[in-house]
Amino acid sequence: MPHISTDHGTITVERMLDAPVSRVYAAYADPKERETWGAPSDTAVFTYDEADFRVGGRDLARCGPKDDPRFRVEARYVDIVPERRVVATETVREVERLLATSITTFELRPAGARTHVKVTVQVTSFVGPDMIKHTKAGHTGSLDNMARYVERMKQAG
Repeated sequence: MPHISTDHGTITVERMLDAPVSRVYAAYADPKERETWGAPSDTAVFTYDEADFRVGGRDLARCGPKDDPRFRVEARYVDIVPERRVVATETVREVERLLATSITTFELRPAGARTHVKVTVQVTSFVGPDMIKHTKAGHTGSLDNMARYVERMKQAG
């Protein structure tokens, strides 16, 4: 019988963004904007093939290195409270190989003219504990990019 791997992790990433909640939420809710900041690094890409940002809606995206976005992400929105919270389930595959599934909660809290963002990911990896580390690195990089993006938009606006 083949070895079956099941690893669990809870990841929390928090940032204080120098932009109002309305701007941060707009950057999250609009898939075109999310493509701009969603990749975790300059060498990676995050591209939507389908986007339906509403409770019950589904997003399909490809991500990975710019020359090989081989990872497929399917997200389904469970709960959306505008400018406060988004909860989604996500399944990640590499081609047809199931890598992980998770529930992700994206929370926004106003802090004057700034926004406190908290992302909590409860992930189950089917390919070992390194997937938990990769999930954390991906969300950390994406949130860092989001911060730079919304702060740049604020300066431009």
